[in-house]
Amino acid sequence: MAVGQCDFPMMHPVKGIKLGTCNAGIKQTQRDDILVIEMAETGSCAAVFTQNAFCAAPVLIAREHLSQEPRWLLINSGNANAGTGKQGLQDAFASCAALAGEVEGIAQQVLPFSTGVIGEPLPVTKLTAALPSAVADLNEGHWDKAARAIMTTDTFAKGASMIIDIAGHPVTVTGISKGAGMIQPNMATMLGFIATDAAIDPSLLQQCLSAAAEISFNRISVDGDTSTNDACVLLASGCGGAPEILADSAEYLTFANAVTTVCKRLAELIIRDGEGATKLIRIVVEQARDGAEAVLVGKTIAHSPLVKTAFFASDPNWGRILAAVGRAGVENMDLEKIEIYLGTVCIVENGGRSPGYTEQNGQRVMDQEEITITVRLGRGEAREEVLTCDFSYDYVRINAEYRS
Repeated sequence: MAVGQCDFPMMHPVKGIKLGTCNAGIKQTQRDDILVIEMAETGSCAAVFTQNAFCAAPVLIAREHLSQEPRWLLINSGNANAGTGKQGLQDAFASCAALAGEVEGIAQQVLPFSTGVIGEPLPVTKLTAALPSAVADLNEGHWDKAARAIMTTDTFAKGASMIIDIAGHPVTVTGISKGAGMIQPNMATMLGFIATDAAIDPSLLQQCLSAAAEISFNRISVDGDTSTNDACVLLASGCGGAPEILADSAEYLTFANAVTTVCKRLAELIIRDGEGATKLIRIVVEQARDGAEAVLVGKTIAHSPLVKTAFFASDPNWGRILAAVGRAGVENMDLEKIEIYLGTVCIVENGGRSPGYTEQNGQRVMDQEEITITVRLGRGEAREEVLTCDFSYDYVRINAEYRS
């Protein structure tokens, strides 16, 4: 079940970017589980990857291939190819080589990505047998099919798309993501693929993606677990006709803002689709000494099972929020200066419960589907926002039954 309205949006095709899908039967046969993305030769590519030490084999291969002017992405759902040792690396590279053979490229121009169950060998034979169908399906308009092919426990396809003006030319930024559990990204998200027809140098594109991921995907948490397979890719085909975007220009600022907007929307959709989620919780930390401190406090609240279960129960048990702020590790915290709000209702000030707080007002906020927690630390001017969701019975059920 999703929180709020999450209909798949109109996706603007990106010139120079084609997508093709098919079903390889990796874990199921009801929907497509293979996605191939092809970019024009004029393009550039940037990516960010998980910081999990046990990163998956496709992550290791994709990191190696990123410097080789990649033109194709190969994504499978249903199997993570993680925790699979040397055989997993061989399987990931073999998949790249198989796709390269279909498109007359070289293996190093393919970036592989996998999502699904950890610890199971990748069924390479099934995957490679399906590639001709995926390549034959390549089309600029297949964003909706692509978004569905990368889903695992997701309940809906996630997409975002917009058109901006660069020097009088329309430039498209379109992206998809997947993820609903094992979400506490330490770089990006479970999987995200964003494309644009802008012309931009790879190093500047990387700078843009890294900055956007930091304030979007790195600000969400479903359960505090960082996946072995997290990755986000930004492709720029250069086929839109706009002049090249240069560093320190007004055009770069416009472009970077668009990429960030798309990333933030995709990240929010992941939280709205959190496994078993019934509520979206927006945690705003203000008056921190710096951004890192604000994020630390926000994520401590977001990761607290006690806070998250209280929100599922619609129980205004504000003491759990207070405790999370107190154990966040902020040095020399002045409790008298801290203010905590549920929505617009002040629950904590001057070191204790606000004199104006009533259980009735707290309950009114907790009964809502989307809730904002605001924490004012009274230490500086930094402000950051973290998104999370509640913990429900269904979260336990989904993850208990994940391999069945």
